[in-house]
Amino acid sequence: MHEGLFSDISFDHLMPELRPVAMLPAEERINRILAERWIGYPRAQAVLAKLKSIYSHPKKTRMPNLLIVGPTNNGKSMIVEKFRRMMLERSHGEVGTEHIPVVAMQMPSDPTIARFYSLLLYKIGAPASPKCSVADLEAVALDVLRKVRAKILVIDELHNVLAGRRNVQMEFLNLLRFLGNELMIPIVCVGTRDAYLAIRNDPQLENRFEPQILPVWQDDSEYASLLASYRAIFPLRRRSEILTPEVRRYILTKTEGTIGEISTLLTRAALLAIESGEEAIGMSLLARTDYDSPTERRRQCERELA
Repeated sequence: MHEGLFSDISFDHLMPELRPVAMLPAEERINRILAERWIGYPRAQAVLAKLKSIYSHPKKTRMPNLLIVGPTNNGKSMIVEKFRRMMLERSHGEVGTEHIPVVAMQMPSDPTIARFYSLLLYKIGAPASPKCSVADLEAVALDVLRKVRAKILVIDELHNVLAGRRNVQMEFLNLLRFLGNELMIPIVCVGTRDAYLAIRNDPQLENRFEPQILPVWQDDSEYASLLASYRAIFPLRRRSEILTPEVRRYILTKTEGTIGEISTLLTRAALLAIESGEEAIGMSLLARTDYDSPTERRRQCERELA
């Protein structure tokens, strides 16, 4: 499409700093659309605020802990990563030994205490010998966490604990209690509804972990604000009509209401808008976008494997 057609357009549907970007060639705008982005919607900001609060909490015997719960692909890990980067930037320039303020790891898919400690040490940058006993791994992990002055331990995919036998599940619940007491730092666990069920197995732990829920999106003002944010950051040259009731319902139904799927659908639609020369997202373009819902993908896979 000829660039001159848009030379006198103000692009007032975009954020001010992105308006000049709309005049860039298609390839550069596509790269911008594909880049990772942070959208600070209210619920994410509330969880971030809670994380900052416990980060700054003075040490005491029983530290505050969080349990961030939500469906798969609904922004939990992105919020944690945003927080980790913020705290890392804040710690830059501090005098002393290496400082890792937020230590973030995933619960192993086949959890054992030895694998947990080995992965924890690997994430800190202190991989252990596979010949180490569990007791040695534990001692090294505690020592290294203190040396790097960890202020929060984040354990993602906590629901993987349920993959273990009942006695293994109880071992991990005891481990969480032990780490919190020994290090006197907050522990943040992240996972699906099953993560909450795992914590609930231990009444003492349930009382220690304050839940922060990230539910699927509903067709409300917060959802409309989210769509408006995407419209304002995608450097398309025409205003996208994605806030009409019809389009809002279509996006919500098609994506099954998780922010990861909403982002995927809108990103692919934005790419198609540039490639087709339409330069805006609307109902017609969304219907032509190469995107299947999670349910449609599962059904297609089941048909092909049958």
